[in-house]
Amino acid sequence: MTDSTEFKKQAHRFIDWMADYFENIEQYPVKSQVQPGEIFRQLPSEPPEDGEDMNDIFNDFEKIIMPGITHWQSPNFFAYFPANSSFPSLLAEMLTATLGAQCMKWETSPAAAELEEMVMNWLQKMTGLPDGFQGVLQDTASTATLVAILSAREKLSGFRVNEKGFSELQDPRVYCSSETHSSIEKAVKIAGIGRQNLVKVKVDPYFRMDPEALHKAIRKDIEAGKKPVCIVATLGTTGSTAIDPLKEITQISKKYNIWLHVDAAFAGSALILPDYRWMIEGIEEVDSFVFNPHKWLFTNFDCSAYFVKDRNTLLNTLQIVPEYLKTKNQGQVNDYCDWGIQLGRRFRALKLWFVIRSFGLAGLRDKLLYHIYLANKLAHNIMVHEDFELMAPVNFNVVCFRYLPPGEDNEEAIDSFNENLLQKINASGKIYLTHTRLNGKYVLRMSIGQTNVREEHVEQAWELLMLKAEGRGG
Repeated sequence: MTDSTEFKKQAHRFIDWMADYFENIEQYPVKSQVQPGEIFRQLPSEPPEDGEDMNDIFNDFEKIIMPGITHWQSPNFFAYFPANSSFPSLLAEMLTATLGAQCMKWETSPAAAELEEMVMNWLQKMTGLPDGFQGVLQDTASTATLVAILSAREKLSGFRVNEKGFSELQDPRVYCSSETHSSIEKAVKIAGIGRQNLVKVKVDPYFRMDPEALHKAIRKDIEAGKKPVCIVATLGTTGSTAIDPLKEITQISKKYNIWLHVDAAFAGSALILPDYRWMIEGIEEVDSFVFNPHKWLFTNFDCSAYFVKDRNTLLNTLQIVPEYLKTKNQGQVNDYCDWGIQLGRRFRALKLWFVIRSFGLAGLRDKLLYHIYLANKLAHNIMVHEDFELMAPVNFNVVCFRYLPPGEDNEEAIDSFNENLLQKINASGKIYLTHTRLNGKYVLRMSIGQTNVREEHVEQAWELLMLKAEGRGG
């Protein structure tokens, strides 16, 4: 399709479909109900020789693809963490796709680079990060964490690993808690440090990193001739949203001069609420920090905000400027391709700019506070119910709980019951939950953070949970 008239016709149709989708989204089963291979078998094994009509393509989208979609934007989506969208973000994404800009260097689109710089300045102020921090938009927190560990590795080795390999850095060690996200383990593998050199520090009864255990692990490694490279603290662990004690951890990192990276992928958005700034006490001693506006700040995936205190270490770690990328303004502007893994970059700042301006700080704060209120109300219902048990503190909008079948005290049987309960809930198509394990126990996990979730959705979810747990209604 190359004709602009036909494009306008189809675009109007698509916009109408998008608006209708959000109006009718609750009519879909939240979690896709298809079986493995079901979509694949409906797709032609060979690509078409000739171009097909857009009407036929769109009809197949509705007939074949939509049944295999799990509806992350449904207000009945309570799984994992949210991957929030919003209307202003969607509109910006349409413009981004239309422009199709490769925003690798300032020269390739000055507006993209300078808007990104200002939006990151906004986020730094919105979250209460120190003035010295400078930011860049990455795709995900996984990439940002890899960048942090690479920077830590190069700073410790005097940038010699980049030049000569690990002959210049023997026995490197990275530290995180046993509740830290799996992306840290992946980053350690990719960075060449090795999984066996990732030290998973024990947690306290609230699933936070134990600073004393961290201190002992570092001291033991140093005495054995090993070289601490990086500590990763987490604000809002994936399982229970535990908050590592940052101030105590910064004292340890400062004492031993170890790079400290903070993974606040989900919970960092809560820093726009002044009452949650206690989480970053000691942030002045942190080297790098990441959070994801695409998780709880209503901005389409992907959009991850990464901040560093020393931009020169970041640039010296990643920057490569071949002849074809040299420009006359080199060093006078931010060429963000030097701030991350990828050379090619999307214009992510545009959707974030649209969202912040459209909601305003007050609107964003109201949304987050409402989600937190809903989570606390659900937690109260769980605590007063004689057969449900709250399994972790409710720090934000995630509730971890399980059902205790009356008279059952065998932990394996309780685990099995809750696993089956989860399967029944998700098979209903009415809501979507996921699970975790805390202290070795199978735990249901409800994340209340979808953009348009309302109190009635959480109440209906709670009614369904009780119904299924008690064996009523099938």
